[in-house]
Amino acid sequence: MACSVDHPTTDANGKGWQLNASYRYFKSFRHFKGRTEQLERLEKNTEVINWSHSLDLSIARQFNHRWSASIGLPLLKNDRSSLYEHGLTERHTSSSGGIGDLRIMANRWMLDPAKSKKINFQLGLGIKLPTGNYRAKDEFQNVGPEGKPEERFVDQSIQLGDGGVGGLLTVDAYFNLSRQFSLYGNLFYLSNPRNTNGTRTYLETLSAKYADDRRYMSVPDQYMTRIGANYSPNFIHGMSVGAGFRIEGLPSSDLIGKSEGWRRPGYIFSLEPGVSYKIRKVNFYASVPVALQRNRVQSVQDKKETEKVGHKVVGDAAFADYTINFGAIFNF
Repeated sequence: MACSVDHPTTDANGKGWQLNASYRYFKSFRHFKGRTEQLERLEKNTEVINWSHSLDLSIARQFNHRWSASIGLPLLKNDRSSLYEHGLTERHTSSSGGIGDLRIMANRWMLDPAKSKKINFQLGLGIKLPTGNYRAKDEFQNVGPEGKPEERFVDQSIQLGDGGVGGLLTVDAYFNLSRQFSLYGNLFYLSNPRNTNGTRTYLETLSAKYADDRRYMSVPDQYMTRIGANYSPNFIHGMSVGAGFRIEGLPSSDLIGKSEGWRRPGYIFSLEPGVSYKIRKVNFYASVPVALQRNRVQSVQDKKETEKVGHKVVGDAAFADYTINFGAIFNF
């Protein structure tokens, strides 16, 4: 969401329902090793391009002024264009579509919103269930016997789920400096204890060095943090504009459990302008995080290889220039 967390919308008894529908789109195509962009990939037309569309639907129940619970499910559509996955001879596209992983959350405002109107923070704990297909397949060209097409698992970046049961932690905070200015902060962390999910990567068909645990997809942790400020002009009732910074990514090692298997760890640091407009019981919002820094950090296998060869080894990953987010919250 573009703007700061506000007081929960409830009826006179502190109860109410919320329906949130949010859309997200990005196109990733710029390859990085560490913080260095691999410009030759664009020049030689060898870059991998991902187009990602997601519609996240969630419903929340406010039990009183402090406690609430929510359940959310994303609908996903992904396309991936590449050369290396199709025999390195022709560019073709693989796709996936369907539901993603289900999230169930319980949230509590740690200070009473009725008394603490200037500052507050909400803690959320939840579970992520592997309802998304983490073994989605499509047809790949020039890779079967005698160069024929072959059905394979699609790349990890466009799988619909990760196959793990995960723990969720969220922190949402606001600090009202005045009636017009406020600060906000959000923290999200998904902990996935499962090591690998058994979905084959086919990387060993490209190079013998991948014939290790990278033959199967990892079940990685994920994180996101946002901080920023909002301004609500007096001359447009219900509108708020804001800007902040956002960092999100995959760590190379998980908090709990092993971190083997194939993953592309890294992060993207963005400037995030946003706007929201509330009319009656509906709050519309939009934001466009623009990348300031992209970093493909070392994976577990990169670190092992670095120790073996004596110089830093880091794989590459494709990042987007920006992301488009917009949606609406309906209060009942």
